[in-house]
Amino acid sequence: MKGVDVSTFNGYVDWQAVKSAGIDFAICRASYGKKHFDETFQRNVDAAHRAGLICGAYHYSYALTPYDAAQEAEYCKWLIDNSGLLLELPVFFDMEDGDGYKLYHGFNFSRRNVTDICRAFLDNMEPLYCGVYASFSWLEDLIDWQSLNCPIWNAQYYRQDFFKGYMWQFTDNLIIAGKQFDGNILY
Repeated sequence: MKGVDVSTFNGYVDWQAVKSAGIDFAICRASYGKKHFDETFQRNVDAAHRAGLICGAYHYSYALTPYDAAQEAEYCKWLIDNSGLLLELPVFFDMEDGDGYKLYHGFNFSRRNVTDICRAFLDNMEPLYCGVYASFSWLEDLIDWQSLNCPIWNAQYYRQDFFKGYMWQFTDNLIIAGKQFDGNILY
C-alpha cells in the first residue's frame, strides 16, 4: 500500500487528488513535544477518511528523558482520545532530531537512553496501538528496536528498504497535484 505522512507544514491537502494519485493511507501528525497539537490533525484525518484513505498518526518527540517521553505520551493519547477520530493504523513515536533540539539540549545519544525513551512513550500510550518511526541509522545504531516489540517505520531515502519493518518512508519528494509529500510503503 502507498501512503503519505502530513503535518501543518503541508498546508491544505487536496485529499481527493491524493486518493486519485493511488495513495491508500495517511499518517497525520497529531502532536509534538509535551503540550503542542498539530492544528491540521483533525481536518486531515477527517478529509482523508472522506476520500477513502485509512489513517494513522504520529507524535514528534522532543523528549530528552524517559520521563519526558511519558509526559508526551499522556498528552498525545489524551489528544487522540478526545478527537473522536478512528485510526486504523498505529500511532508512531517520531524519534529523531531533525531540528537539532536534542543535540543542543545535552541529549544522551546512548542506545539505552534512546530505547528507554521509546519504551516509555509506548508504555504510556496503552491501549492505543503504537510504533516507532526513525531513520535507518537510528534503528541500526541508537534503538534496540527488537526489544520494543512494536511496528517499526523506517525512514530511508534510497532505492530499497534495508530494514523491511512495518512501513518504509522512501522519499520526502513525492509530488501530488503540485504539492510535495513524504512517500511511504506499508507492507
